[in-house]
Amino acid sequence: MRKIIFIILVSLLIPGLLVSGDKSDWEGGVPEGCTSITAGKGATVDGSVITSHTDDSHKTRSWMDIMPAAKYKRNDKVIMYKRAADDSLAMPAYKHTPVGSIPQIEKTYGYLNTAYPCINEKQVAIGESTFGGRSELQSDECLIDCQRLCMLMLQRAASAREAIIIADELTRKYGWSDDGECLTISDKREVWHFEIVGPGKGKTGAVWAAQRVPDDHISVNANASRIREINLNDTDNFMASANVYSVAEENGWWSEGEKFEFCYVYAPKSRKSIAGRRREWRVFDLLAPSLKLSPTSENYPFSVKPDKRVSVQDIIEVFQDYYEGTPYDMTRNITVTDKEGKEVVSPLANPFLPYDQLGIDGVQGSWFQVSDEGDIRFLGERTIARWYTMYGTIIQSRDWLPDDVGGVVWLAQDNIASSIYIPVYCGVSDLPESYKTPGRPGGYTRKSAWWAFNRLGTLTAQRWGDMRHDVRECWDPIQKELLDNQKGFEEKALKIKNIKKRREFLTNYTVKQGTRVVEKAWDLGDFLWTKYDEKF
Repeated sequence: MRKIIFIILVSLLIPGLLVSGDKSDWEGGVPEGCTSITAGKGATVDGSVITSHTDDSHKTRSWMDIMPAAKYKRNDKVIMYKRAADDSLAMPAYKHTPVGSIPQIEKTYGYLNTAYPCINEKQVAIGESTFGGRSELQSDECLIDCQRLCMLMLQRAASAREAIIIADELTRKYGWSDDGECLTISDKREVWHFEIVGPGKGKTGAVWAAQRVPDDHISVNANASRIREINLNDTDNFMASANVYSVAEENGWWSEGEKFEFCYVYAPKSRKSIAGRRREWRVFDLLAPSLKLSPTSENYPFSVKPDKRVSVQDIIEVFQDYYEGTPYDMTRNITVTDKEGKEVVSPLANPFLPYDQLGIDGVQGSWFQVSDEGDIRFLGERTIARWYTMYGTIIQSRDWLPDDVGGVVWLAQDNIASSIYIPVYCGVSDLPESYKTPGRPGGYTRKSAWWAFNRLGTLTAQRWGDMRHDVRECWDPIQKELLDNQKGFEEKALKIKNIKKRREFLTNYTVKQGTRVVEKAWDLGDFLWTKYDEKF
């Protein structure tokens, strides 16, 4: 009992104490990692192609802005950076040190510049999820990391396939410097999972494989490599680097004649990660429950057909999930005795503080264990929704609409379970000022949109059992309104034939809705302080 009380009290007083460090410390199944859900055009209610991303790390950049299309001179360069943890500022962050440059192209597309750039003006969109891979593959001789590759693909590609070809050309010449990553790349017609690792210590290049999600399927990446067998004769559904077999053979990870599975060759530990596998199961179980997949399997299908076509609202609900109602529900089994002597679930029990009652209950796969000496050992359980999410995106690309209207990023800040998504259209030229204002690492400021949602999420976590209902009572009607208004708003936009004026119309709408929800987030936080002041 003392141990339980200790964990809860420490978690309340020092949020983040039990959270993992930099992602490079983990070879697979990163607790501080991201989730991406994808859907083909035949799997969605309106024919959208969807990719998505939760940037689950408070060390990444909190601000975002619009980078317009640009023209460059013949000898212009693009600077490449190496990312490393930086604890010298007011809050933990990443520093980006220049390591070299590559030639810039003559003309680039405009794009939405989030921490991992996420969509360009041609409706090419990207989600991201780290899987780590074999540590010996990472090479400091290479120049291109994940965030820079996302930027380069969006600056240069008009389709998902073209983005993959560009990634291949650039990484062959300049090298992939990062850990193993999955980029979920979509356009108006299709979506691909692109998994890439380094070439090996002291080498320049990359090894990668890509698999297309069938049009009527959904898929997921949750910090574990997911591509298994590849059929390079099936060019409609598979692509890979020219060295995908040779690097494996040179390192003794595979021999000709053996079964080749990309994930087991290049990222075998990631398939053992409970943190990844549980989220894979949960996404499929929520959207295709008829399959009755086991939550303890090591592998799931690369993609599945959902029981019904999915909507943006469906995917929002998946990203808000924390396994409630399952054996892995992290709001359960911490009980208190009420005035009548009955045991009830404590309102303190929630999945967004660092303690994990699954470990207390002895549920296999809990996030950490505490030894008799007080040492903490991480095991890898985590939910889809996380308190340390920086931002989340759900991106629709639609081929029946002009690009400026067809591409829309549903954008949320901080913990998705206590947040709301607003629409940011492909054609917008600006964002609300608060979205462009850095929130980290300089410290708390009411000028930043991110801090409005972070304050709200952090406060809600203190009494999750109670406050979550107040938060959802506020956000759910507004979220429904924004989704229900989408069709009518877009019909009005399409009547504006002058593209410049239409983009002004789109921009004004995004700025209006962003400003609205940020103001509401501040007000909602104040309301919670008032309502629950005497209950803390």
